[in-house]
Amino acid sequence: MRIPTLTTDRLLLKPLVAEDAQQIQKLYPRWEIVRYMVASVPWPYPENGAENYVNNVALPDIVKGIAWFWTIRHRDTPGKLMGVICLYDVEDNNRGFWLAPEYQGQGFMREASIAATDYWFNVLNKQTLRAFKAAVNSRSQRISASSGMRLINTVKKEYVSGLLDSELWEITRDEWNARKVC
Repeated sequence: MRIPTLTTDRLLLKPLVAEDAQQIQKLYPRWEIVRYMVASVPWPYPENGAENYVNNVALPDIVKGIAWFWTIRHRDTPGKLMGVICLYDVEDNNRGFWLAPEYQGQGFMREASIAATDYWFNVLNKQTLRAFKAAVNSRSQRISASSGMRLINTVKKEYVSGLLDSELWEITRDEWNARKVC
Protein backbone atom coordinates (compact mmCIF):
# COMPACT_ATOMS: atom_id res chain seq x y z
CA MET A 1 0.00 0.00 0.00
CA ARG A 2 1.35 3.39 -0.99
CA ILE A 3 1.41 5.87 1.89
CA PRO A 4 -0.60 9.00 1.06
CA THR A 5 0.07 12.58 2.09
CA LEU A 6 -2.23 13.50 4.96
CA THR A 7 -3.45 17.06 5.50
CA THR A 8 -4.77 18.97 8.48
CA ASP A 9 -5.78 22.59 8.88
CA ARG A 10 -2.13 23.67 9.19
CA LEU A 11 -0.02 20.64 8.31
CA LEU A 12 1.11 18.34 5.55
CA LEU A 13 2.15 14.87 6.62
CA LYS A 14 4.29 13.73 3.71
CA PRO A 15 5.47 10.13 3.36
CA LEU A 16 9.07 9.70 4.46
CA VAL A 17 11.67 9.46 1.66
CA ALA A 18 15.44 8.91 1.77
CA GLU A 19 16.10 12.58 1.01
CA ASP A 20 14.42 13.58 4.30
CA ALA A 21 17.38 12.20 6.25
CA GLN A 22 19.37 15.39 5.67
CA GLN A 23 16.76 17.60 7.37
CA ILE A 24 16.17 15.02 10.10
CA GLN A 25 19.91 14.98 10.86
CA LYS A 26 19.83 18.76 11.41
CA LEU A 27 16.75 18.75 13.68
CA TYR A 28 16.74 15.48 15.59
CA PRO A 29 20.00 15.19 17.54
CA ARG A 30 18.97 17.43 20.44
CA TRP A 31 18.63 16.31 24.02
CA GLU A 32 15.12 17.82 24.28
CA ILE A 33 14.01 15.38 21.56
CA VAL A 34 16.02 12.22 22.20
CA ARG A 35 15.98 11.98 26.00
CA TYR A 36 12.62 10.18 26.03
CA MET A 37 13.33 8.00 22.99
CA VAL A 38 13.99 4.27 23.38
CA ALA A 39 17.50 3.37 24.49
CA SER A 40 18.35 1.90 21.07
CA VAL A 41 18.65 5.47 19.73
CA PRO A 42 22.39 6.17 19.75
CA TRP A 43 23.55 9.11 21.88
CA PRO A 44 25.51 11.15 21.12
CA TYR A 45 23.76 10.91 17.78
CA PRO A 46 26.20 10.01 14.99
CA GLU A 47 26.70 12.18 11.91
CA ASN A 48 25.03 9.55 9.74
CA GLY A 49 22.37 8.61 12.29
CA ALA A 50 19.36 9.89 10.35
CA GLU A 51 20.56 8.44 7.05
CA ASN A 52 21.17 5.08 8.71
CA TYR A 53 17.77 5.06 10.42
CA VAL A 54 15.78 6.21 7.38
CA ASN A 55 17.49 3.86 4.91
CA ASN A 56 18.08 0.80 7.10
CA VAL A 57 15.10 0.82 9.48
CA ALA A 58 12.20 3.10 8.49
CA LEU A 59 12.07 2.59 4.72
CA PRO A 60 12.61 -1.20 4.90
CA ASP A 61 9.85 -1.46 7.53
CA ILE A 62 7.54 0.50 5.21
CA VAL A 63 8.33 -1.94 2.39
CA LYS A 64 7.60 -4.88 4.75
CA GLY A 65 4.17 -3.35 5.39
CA ILE A 66 4.66 -2.98 9.14
CA ALA A 67 5.29 0.77 9.32
CA TRP A 68 3.93 4.05 8.01
CA PHE A 69 6.15 7.15 8.36
CA TRP A 70 5.35 10.78 7.64
CA THR A 71 7.38 13.95 7.92
CA ILE A 72 5.49 16.80 9.54
CA ARG A 73 5.54 20.07 7.62
CA HIS A 74 3.63 23.33 7.86
CA ARG A 75 1.39 23.92 4.84
CA ASP A 76 2.93 27.39 4.45
CA THR A 77 6.48 25.96 4.31
CA PRO A 78 6.14 22.48 2.77
CA GLY A 79 9.86 22.17 2.06
CA LYS A 80 10.77 22.50 5.75
CA LEU A 81 10.55 19.46 8.00
CA MET A 82 9.30 20.04 11.57
CA GLY A 83 9.28 16.47 12.87
CA VAL A 84 8.22 12.89 12.16
CA ILE A 85 5.25 10.71 13.11
CA CYS A 86 5.00 6.99 12.50
CA LEU A 87 2.66 4.08 12.94
CA TYR A 88 3.94 0.55 13.57
CA ASP A 89 2.05 -2.72 13.38
CA VAL A 90 3.88 -4.27 16.33
CA GLU A 91 2.56 -5.23 19.75
CA ASP A 92 2.14 -2.33 22.20
CA ASN A 93 4.11 0.11 20.03
CA ASN A 94 1.81 1.50 17.37
CA ARG A 95 2.60 5.21 17.27
CA GLY A 96 5.65 7.33 17.80
CA PHE A 97 6.56 10.91 17.08
CA TRP A 98 8.96 13.76 17.63
CA LEU A 99 8.80 17.46 16.90
CA ALA A 100 11.63 19.99 16.91
CA PRO A 101 11.48 22.13 20.09
CA GLU A 102 10.88 25.35 18.17
CA TYR A 103 7.54 23.94 16.95
CA GLN A 104 6.38 22.48 20.26
CA GLY A 105 3.58 23.99 22.34
CA GLN A 106 1.59 25.15 19.29
CA GLY A 107 -0.70 22.16 18.80
CA PHE A 108 1.15 20.82 15.76
CA MET A 109 1.82 17.38 17.21
CA ARG A 110 -1.74 17.03 18.39
CA GLU A 111 -2.91 17.81 14.84
CA ALA A 112 -0.47 15.33 13.31
CA SER A 113 -1.37 12.70 15.89
CA ILE A 114 -5.08 13.00 15.14
CA ALA A 115 -4.45 12.55 11.40
CA ALA A 116 -2.16 9.54 11.89
CA THR A 117 -4.48 7.92 14.45
CA ASP A 118 -7.46 8.33 12.16
CA TYR A 119 -5.42 6.68 9.36
CA TRP A 120 -4.59 3.77 11.71
CA PHE A 121 -8.22 3.10 12.52
CA ASN A 122 -10.12 4.12 9.41
CA VAL A 123 -7.73 3.32 6.55
CA LEU A 124 -5.66 0.49 7.98
CA ASN A 125 -8.71 -0.79 9.91
CA LYS A 126 -6.80 -1.58 13.10
CA GLN A 127 -8.80 -2.29 16.25
CA THR A 128 -6.50 -0.90 18.97
CA LEU A 129 -3.72 1.69 19.14
CA ARG A 130 -1.18 1.46 21.94
CA ALA A 131 1.83 3.63 22.65
CA PHE A 132 4.48 3.66 25.34
CA LYS A 133 5.86 6.92 26.69
CA ALA A 134 8.18 7.93 29.47
CA ALA A 135 6.01 8.83 32.48
CA VAL A 136 7.91 12.12 32.87
CA ASN A 137 7.09 13.15 29.27
CA SER A 138 4.10 15.30 30.19
CA ARG A 139 3.70 16.79 26.69
CA SER A 140 3.31 13.35 25.15
CA GLN A 141 0.89 12.36 27.94
CA ARG A 142 -1.28 15.41 27.18
CA ILE A 143 -1.46 14.48 23.49
CA SER A 144 -2.59 10.96 24.37
CA ALA A 145 -5.09 12.08 27.01
CA SER A 146 -6.59 14.78 24.79
CA SER A 147 -7.19 12.23 22.03
CA GLY A 148 -9.10 9.90 24.35
CA MET A 149 -6.34 7.43 25.14
CA ARG A 150 -6.18 5.96 28.61
CA LEU A 151 -3.30 4.71 30.72
CA ILE A 152 -3.43 0.91 31.00
CA ASN A 153 -0.05 -0.10 32.45
CA THR A 154 3.19 1.24 33.92
CA VAL A 155 6.52 -0.58 33.69
CA LYS A 156 10.21 0.33 33.75
CA LYS A 157 11.86 0.82 30.34
CA GLU A 158 15.24 1.99 29.13
CA TYR A 159 15.29 5.36 27.40
CA VAL A 160 18.21 7.44 26.13
CA SER A 161 18.12 9.29 29.47
CA GLY A 162 18.12 6.04 31.49
CA LEU A 163 15.73 3.63 33.19
CA LEU A 164 12.38 5.38 33.65
CA ASP A 165 8.80 4.58 34.51
CA SER A 166 7.07 3.98 31.18
CA GLU A 167 3.35 4.25 30.60
CA LEU A 168 1.35 2.23 28.08
CA TRP A 169 -1.60 4.21 26.67
CA GLU A 170 -4.45 2.76 24.62
CA ILE A 171 -7.54 3.63 22.60
CA THR A 172 -9.81 1.34 20.58
CA ARG A 173 -11.24 2.00 17.14
CA ASP A 174 -14.77 2.23 18.56
CA GLU A 175 -13.66 4.73 21.20
CA TRP A 176 -11.81 6.79 18.59
CA ASN A 177 -14.70 6.93 16.19
CA ALA A 178 -17.22 7.71 18.95
CA ARG A 179 -15.12 10.77 19.87
CA LYS A 180 -15.13 12.01 16.25
CA VAL A 181 -18.94 12.12 16.18
CA CYS A 182 -19.12 14.41 19.22
